[in-house]
Amino acid sequence: MAAELDFSPPEIPEPTFMENVLRYGLFFGAIFQLICVLAIILPVSKSHKTDSDSFEPKNSEAVKKPKATAPQISKKPKKETKKKR
Repeated sequence: MAAELDFSPPEIPEPTFMENVLRYGLFFGAIFQLICVLAIILPVSKSHKTDSDSFEPKNSEAVKKPKATAPQISKKPKKETKKKR
């Protein structure tokens, strides 16, 4: 009975071109996802230029002027109507 058992490895066909493309595409996608997740988790250091800009002293007039001009552009003048009785 031992002579009847075949312990040779099964024959596996060579992978086709599309199977290779799919395999390496999946590896690339997994690595890309890991990089994206690490980019979210790990803090990003800011460049020196943006740090120096945020610490510049600003006078109150320069800060207030853009806020005052923005609402005037979006508001339309209201029509004055008399109340009907």
